[in-house]
Amino acid sequence: MKAILIGASGATGKELLNRLLDNDAFDEVVALVRKPLPVKNQKLQTIIVDFEESWQWKDVVHGDVAFSCLGTTVRNVGSKKNQHRVDYDYQYEFGKIAKANKIPYFILVSSSTANYKSPIFYSRMKGELEKAITELKFKNLVVFRPGPLIRPNTDRIGERIGVNVICFFNKLGLFRKMKPLPVSDLADLMLDYALNPAERLDILESGRILNEIQLIKI
Repeated sequence: MKAILIGASGATGKELLNRLLDNDAFDEVVALVRKPLPVKNQKLQTIIVDFEESWQWKDVVHGDVAFSCLGTTVRNVGSKKNQHRVDYDYQYEFGKIAKANKIPYFILVSSSTANYKSPIFYSRMKGELEKAITELKFKNLVVFRPGPLIRPNTDRIGERIGVNVICFFNKLGLFRKMKPLPVSDLADLMLDYALNPAERLDILESGRILNEIQLIKI
């Protein structure tokens, strides 16, 4: 199999990339990135791209499955407009190209709060992206909506605080479906779904993600 990945430099993308490279089912992995990766592997083709110039890289988006793990924060890019450019525009453009190039399987990392009708910017943006990708009508589309993610060495202060708060409530038996999830576990489940495609649209909420991770660990 051949995989195409955007977001390989992020926490989830890094974990997923390592699993794709280690799995014998994949003989080629193409990572579209803005900066070189510190990973060297004979199966890996790293392509430095400008996501603003999709015409320069659209012809390399060919394969069996496309993964979209791209994401940023307002703090990192300076404004909601810039975040929307990364979190929505770049991923939707990638999705459109993948569909046009007849990639049958698309896997998207979204958010547990995704809702295109939400008054909250982030949740609405994630929901609008899900809706737009769904309307591309891939043969198989899987959307992961994880809750709080545990990212090694994260610089997202708000995320660290949120994870600690949820962990505290978890100890009291509350908000179990929102239990913080290590990105390594999410990557394990994404790989499992990539290896077992089905002709369907599947949206995995955070509670189901947690349950299925337990199943694949048995």
